[in-house]
Amino acid sequence: METTKNKLSPYETIFFDKLSNYLDTKIYFFGSIQRYDYFPGISDIDVDIFTDNVSRTISQIQNYLNIDKKITIKFIYKIDKKNSEYKIVNGHKIQYEDPENSLSVEFSIYDEKFKELVLDEHNRKTAIPFFVTFFLVIVKYLYYVLCIIPKDVYKIFKNFLMNTCIDGKDAEFVALDVKKE
Repeated sequence: METTKNKLSPYETIFFDKLSNYLDTKIYFFGSIQRYDYFPGISDIDVDIFTDNVSRTISQIQNYLNIDKKITIKFIYKIDKKNSEYKIVNGHKIQYEDPENSLSVEFSIYDEKFKELVLDEHNRKTAIPFFVTFFLVIVKYLYYVLCIIPKDVYKIFKNFLMNTCIDGKDAEFVALDVKKE
């Protein structure tokens, strides 16, 4: 997942290479950039970053990208394992927008100890059934291109398709706090 199924633009390639070098760590891509429902220049790019020092990595990202240091989302995520077991993972999200270059990135930063578990979960949602991909493309087209459905409705359809249609239940993902001025 260090490479992408869909081709990054030259700007995006340079952006992620420079950031990876600055952080001195690998960046792992997941989500639509790894599937057929990706809309270049419109879809956000989801990335995972794993580190031994989460606070330092968050600060590095915020400094490098000149992002307000008060805006992060701390979350917990219940990941189902085999035999009805599950693990609770905590992490942080940072949203980055560069409209001038049509780049939107959602960073998920985790402790290194969660790496295998999170990557397995994200990889599992890369090869999705055809009917889910088909409906995701339609919903994204209605939202991104035709702009005829509102964001909250888009999110409901997308979550239903990616969670209920694949796993038979909603994802258990809870934002713990949103830090804003």
